[in-house]
Order: sequence, then C-alpha cells, then structure tokens
Amino acid sequence: MAVSAAQVKELREKTGAGMLDCKKALEEANGDMTRAAEILREKGLSAAAKKAGRIATEGVVESYIHGGGRIGVLVEVNCETDFVGKTDQFREFVRDIAMHIAASNPKYIRREDVPQEELDKEREILRTQALNEGKPEKVVEKIVEGRISKYFEENCLLEQPFVKDPDKTVQDLLNEKISTIGENIAIRRFARFELGEGLEKKQDNFVEEVMAQVRK
Repeated sequence: MAVSAAQVKELREKTGAGMLDCKKALEEANGDMTRAAEILREKGLSAAAKKAGRIATEGVVESYIHGGGRIGVLVEVNCETDFVGKTDQFREFVRDIAMHIAASNPKYIRREDVPQEELDKEREILRTQALNEGKPEKVVEKIVEGRISKYFEENCLLEQPFVKDPDKTVQDLLNEKISTIGENIAIRRFARFELGEGLEKKQDNFVEEVMAQVRK
C-alpha cells in the first residue's frame, strides 16, 4: 500500500532508522506503525535496537505520590551517562513512567519477566473459558494465544498503552526517547504501593483518579 510522508517521518522519529528503510517497513506492514517498528528492529535498522545492547548504569530513581499519599511509586530508569541522567528531558520521561505505573498498575516490566508457572496457569484458565464458551477444539489454542497477548498488554509495563497517549505503548515511548536522546535507556525496576492494599476496606478507584490527573 502507499504510505504518506507523514507516516515515514513519524516512524523515523520513533526509531531513528533511515527514511528509505522506514518507507519500506511501512509498506511491508501495510501502514501499521507498530508492526513497521518491529520490522525495523528485526532487521537491526532501528537506532533504538542498536543502542539497546549498550550498558546503562547511570540514571535516576524517581518517586511519584498521588492522592495525598494514597498511591506511591518508586522507579529506577537507567541511561549510559550521568550527563543525560541529569537532563530535564530524561527526568521528565522518568516522571512520566512513574505516573503511568501509578495509573496502570503493571505487574511486570516485560513479558519475559512473567513466571512460566503463572503463564501456564493463565493459559489453562483461558483454555477452559474458551471450551466453556463452546469454541471448537481446533481453534481453542489460537484463541488462547490471542487472549495471552491481551494478558501481556494488561500486565506488562512496556506493552501497556501509555496513559498520556494511548495510541502508543510504553515501549514506543521508550524507543522514541532512546532515538532522540541518543543513549540506551532501560526501565530497570519499580515498586508500587497503594494505601491499605490487601486489607479489607471501602474500594475507591484510585487508578481512575490518577489517569484523570495525568491527562489534564
């Protein structure tokens, strides 16, 4: 399919790859921006992909507190140099990640972090659900894999839609920052605390409150 110059420009800004490579990737992906970025990474043409293997040991630990202390987040994000770690652009990115974690409550950073035991249990539950819905046995596994992808999207930070711009994932945002800043950036670890979590109490939707605040 034909792709527009605006699409090519957007992909180039996200990945740092060459204009011609971006155009070819978009054509191969039929205009799907996310898939085109994946194609570039698979071919080793994405600037973000090339930087991803570099060691990042500098950075910052950022905190975010919401609702007068109702939800708190600590996140460590690494970069390659102390200079970048002190820039406003990098620190703003880290604050956005902390705010996103407060709002979206991920359990893991990436799908590879999900324990195999948990995945096996989830697949078994989803398989039983599909059979109980009357789905034919021959398509059940395909349905399960589709729902597992949704599970990753809901629970893994890098695959979640970014709260300030749901049209892109946190991974997309990370790739953009790697490309524009020019260093490898890695979200290393996080901890999220919610007041009274695990205790029996009146339920307030703090997640909606956070999301409403970050979208203002």
